[in-house]
Amino acid sequence: MSARYYTHFVTPADEARQAHEWSGVVELGRALDQRGGTGELARLLAQSFELDTEDIRILHWARLH
Repeated sequence: MSARYYTHFVTPADEARQAHEWSGVVELGRALDQRGGTGELARLLAQSFELDTEDIRILHWARLH
């Protein structure tokens, strides 16, 4: 069962640009664990942006119903 989440996060600056702030809805194949969900979500976002997990700073996330 898929689960949708509102996410608000920041990706790092590099030599050519400033840090970027993002927000939107992410749909996952399964629900995240409330305790470890932030780390799992950061890993998935980092993979999508081709960044290291440590480069993603999640400001807020919440499951959408």
